[in-house]
Amino acid sequence: MLNNASTLDSLVANEFALEINGQKISGILQISGLVTYQCDETGKRQLPPFEIAKMVERDGNNIFNSWLRETLAARHSAEHPRRDVTIVAVDDGVVTRRWTAKNAWIQAVRYSPFDSGSFELVAETVVIMYDDIEENWTATQ
Repeated sequence: MLNNASTLDSLVANEFALEINGQKISGILQISGLVTYQCDETGKRQLPPFEIAKMVERDGNNIFNSWLRETLAARHSAEHPRRDVTIVAVDDGVVTRRWTAKNAWIQAVRYSPFDSGSFELVAETVVIMYDDIEENWTATQ
């Protein structure tokens, strides 16, 4: 049992960043459902989707909105616009771990309620699928 709090080395949930193709994305509220390793009962690796909740931003040309616009334009195609999406864990300003979803594509987009009695930001939640996920422990290198 640990008796000294200084020996505990853990992450805080609010210290993270998101990158698309290496470019940092602003306005990220939450990332949920990240599973980096999962197999089915036969041992075959599964790649479950994860979700990114972000503020709805006006700039249609920022990297996230550009990807979303390309996805919507290709909605009748079997090909989805793809990006590498990296979730970055940060501890006291130091990057400690990176998870990169390779060839990620947007599966779904949903919005928080539009509520005339609310002053909360409108959020869009994007469901992300991908071909593979790489995990990198940057703090140990």
